[in-house]
Amino acid sequence: MKQKESSSHASFFREIKDFLIFIRSEKGLSSHTIEAYMRDVQTFANHAWQQGICSFNAIEPEHVVAFLSTLKAAEYATSTLSRTLVSLKVFFSFLKREGTVTQNPSLLLESPKLWQILPDILDIEEVDLLLKQPDNETAKGVRDRAIFELLYGSGLRVSEVCALTLYSMDDQYVRVYGKGSKERLVPVGSKAIKAVDDYLNRYRWQWDSEKEQSLFVTLKGKPVDRISVWRSIKEYAQQAGITKTISPHTLRHSFATHLLNNGADLRVIQDLLGHANISSTDRYTRVSSAHLQEAFHRFHPKWN
Repeated sequence: MKQKESSSHASFFREIKDFLIFIRSEKGLSSHTIEAYMRDVQTFANHAWQQGICSFNAIEPEHVVAFLSTLKAAEYATSTLSRTLVSLKVFFSFLKREGTVTQNPSLLLESPKLWQILPDILDIEEVDLLLKQPDNETAKGVRDRAIFELLYGSGLRVSEVCALTLYSMDDQYVRVYGKGSKERLVPVGSKAIKAVDDYLNRYRWQWDSEKEQSLFVTLKGKPVDRISVWRSIKEYAQQAGITKTISPHTLRHSFATHLLNNGADLRVIQDLLGHANISSTDRYTRVSSAHLQEAFHRFHPKWN
């Protein structure tokens, strides 16, 4: 087992050595730039490996955003975050050109400016506003609302939502296969169940359930992919007048933060999110200053 893991590790990091050879051959890159690119990519790769990701092809946009979030939390300078994103863009462009990955997960991160890189947390009112945007009179609108309700109501990853089948849900739980094909049962709220039932009854029945078993399908009956969900949520956010930079991952992040701010135990949130390590959960949640202040006032022995 150790030999297999060692081989997988060597293969994973060999891609970085190939990238070094590539950027050294590029004209106009200073030694300082090459060193910075390699340091950024190496740091990202170490982070991904620690999260149990053993292939660059398994990297999704949310992983890049989460990594940048950890750097921000560690108080790295905005210029460092911007340069790191550029490094990852160059790296994944190289991997895409080499055929190592099928898509560039950094492609949709539009700007090197910090406030356009990292997702904001939506407050409850903003979540409600976003969920009201899909048109309930169209197939796409009903489907998108059901997807968003699951992303926020159960804290699922967008890849997990896209992988759901017609048999993944009942009236209490959704069965999810997360990273490493680990299975978990996540409670489903009544609003999400209603939204999914509405989608099933009004539109999903039109497509042959034996031929295509994916829960969420396009208007042509093909499985929905995470890139289309990513684009849709940005369009709805713009339509709602929400100026924060958001993605499908923002709803998952907001789910965890709202639970934490309302008193949920971090270990419970860890199980709901499917994190193997509690430190991952801690990075995905932000405690509001108001919540921290309230906790300080209530529990500090010297306050009263």
